[in-house]
Amino acid sequence: MSVSPSDHLLGDVLDNPVWYSLTGAHASLAEGSGLARRYRPDISPFAGVSDPRSAQAWRDLAAAVGPGGTALITGAYGICGDGWEMVGGGEGVQLVETSRVAAVPDPEAVVLGATDVPEMLDLVARTEPGPFEKSTYTMGTYLGLRHEGRLVAMAGQRMHPGGWIEISAVCTAPEARGRGLAGRLVRAVTADIHARGSRALMHASAANTGAISVYLGLGFEERRRTTFELFRAPA
Repeated sequence: MSVSPSDHLLGDVLDNPVWYSLTGAHASLAEGSGLARRYRPDISPFAGVSDPRSAQAWRDLAAAVGPGGTALITGAYGICGDGWEMVGGGEGVQLVETSRVAAVPDPEAVVLGATDVPEMLDLVARTEPGPFEKSTYTMGTYLGLRHEGRLVAMAGQRMHPGGWIEISAVCTAPEARGRGLAGRLVRAVTADIHARGSRALMHASAANTGAISVYLGLGFEERRRTTFELFRAPA
């Protein structure tokens, strides 16, 4: 990974979005105590620590995930506690909205809920937009577009750090691509975020240049490079 530790480790809430989400708006979805939290496994594999340089934070996280348990951390830059092992991950890009984003509701978009989960999981399995579990939809509003009754595109809200809400799970079925559905949903989700008094941010794999190009074209801008790393706790 080309990203290295920097002042981002302790700065703005956007530099540690999972931690600020789990200790703020998503506290009811969190497990753990002290200097570490994680989402319930049925919601998300993400976890957060107050500071990845804190040995106590990693001990608290180990208690939360259990022996040999895993945690997906953003912004640790390869730093972990004694006995922890990095078992996967890569470089990511964090983007934030600008005034160029045309945030408008979409009259054809429908709110997705518990009864839509099987279709949401099927769409995720076919498009691989990132981690998505059976209860991920409880993190915020998820919108979908249907064609002939079938869910062909969706996007929703994931982390809620401070006055920001992350847009995530942006995906379109292969047979429905090229119609601008993803852009419509990103604009619609952004409109919902604005209605809640927040601003929109996004994350993407640095390797996913196609998605990043779309988000830049919609009016988002790159704020920083970060990391997404899967760590395994000591057994």
